[in-house]
Amino acid sequence: MTLTSELTTQLTAWRRDFHRFAETGWTEFRTTSAIITVLRGLGWDTVYGPELHDPDARLGVPSAEVLAVERERAVAQGADPELVAAMGDGFTGVLGVLETGRPGPVVCFRFDIDSNDLIELADDSHRPFAEGFASVNDGAMHGCGHDGHAAIGLGLATSLTRAQDELTGTVKIIFQPAEEGVRGAHSIVAAGWFDDVDLFVATHLKSDDEKGNVLTGSDGYLASTKLDATFSGVGAHAGGDPERGKNALLAAASATLNLHAIPRHSAGASRINVGTFHAGEGRNVVPRAASLRLETRGETSSINSYVEDRARDVIAGAARMYDIDASVTVVGKADQESPSPKLLPYIRTCFEGVDGVAEIHDSGGLGGSEDATAMMKRVKERGGLATYVQIGMDTSWGHHTERFDVDEDMLAVGVVAEAKIALGAGAFLAGEGDENRVR
Repeated sequence: MTLTSELTTQLTAWRRDFHRFAETGWTEFRTTSAIITVLRGLGWDTVYGPELHDPDARLGVPSAEVLAVERERAVAQGADPELVAAMGDGFTGVLGVLETGRPGPVVCFRFDIDSNDLIELADDSHRPFAEGFASVNDGAMHGCGHDGHAAIGLGLATSLTRAQDELTGTVKIIFQPAEEGVRGAHSIVAAGWFDDVDLFVATHLKSDDEKGNVLTGSDGYLASTKLDATFSGVGAHAGGDPERGKNALLAAASATLNLHAIPRHSAGASRINVGTFHAGEGRNVVPRAASLRLETRGETSSINSYVEDRARDVIAGAARMYDIDASVTVVGKADQESPSPKLLPYIRTCFEGVDGVAEIHDSGGLGGSEDATAMMKRVKERGGLATYVQIGMDTSWGHHTERFDVDEDMLAVGVVAEAKIALGAGAFLAGEGDENRVR
């Protein structure tokens, strides 16, 4: 399969549009609206709004006030008002479904669509700024490639629409919100959209590899938990009656130091980081409130649980030491999940021979965390096969930096190879002895 020059140009246009109107997790109203519009134009069924999510399983959702502002901005920037209204309080993202009407497997692809909490570099040395598609939304920037992922997803939908006479079964494409902070996958999984999936592929463009190198089964992601800790004390005059106060700042400071002193785990990599610390109201006031935003990570889910349990103990102990109250809220989480070994040779064959592909590897990958692992886990629990693919780019700056940019040459690689995955899935699964799962 090759792409027309028209579609190749359109991939870049989509990517740059998403980049210019970057939206962070659970606020991707304009992005979701644009994707729904394209999918409907292709004849795909779309699932979005509260129907896409289990409301009780959403994590780290912004306040109603923030969501209201973001909805208004999305409409002002061209989003369909009716679609935005249907997304309500941050029920962003969309599932596209193409039913062929012929027996075959359910094949699912996932592409994340949210941006980072970043201020993009405003300098001519940064291509998006120099060429006029840098983010216009303050504090939101596509610094991880999700704008490219969304474009690949739309390109894949377009290609499969054109080739649907060659398809069997059902194709699903998930455009997932709120991957940053590992928040957005869980409510989609809990809503049951992965219960019938036979073959699942998540995709990520990556900067720390040679251009065109492909990883068919990323297994380097760490399990992680994102925690918000709140300390509640008693304010007092710092000079007049300090003994009446209960200092939340000191409790949070003690917790911060001791969180970073949690012993590493001998069974594998472990991490902890306090990323933000906010406290106090004035120099002459005993601080009555403080908050921390922190994360734990582990090479396995059990190692991450060890770090998280110790972190909770440290926070509770610091609160007791200063006679104040403390609470901890989970705002994101991800398990460690490995790709299905029997799927990787098939993924390799689909990337082989694709223009722009260099070396192909079957293991390794980034050391961050990913909530697509929740989707992988559910598919595997139900007897399906799942993997996480990474595509190397030629970029000078790494992910989550203000200079990050997507190598747009790699967008077509993802579209072509993953269209091949969908087109050959029925024969592959039948050959692997999964006939009983074919619907």
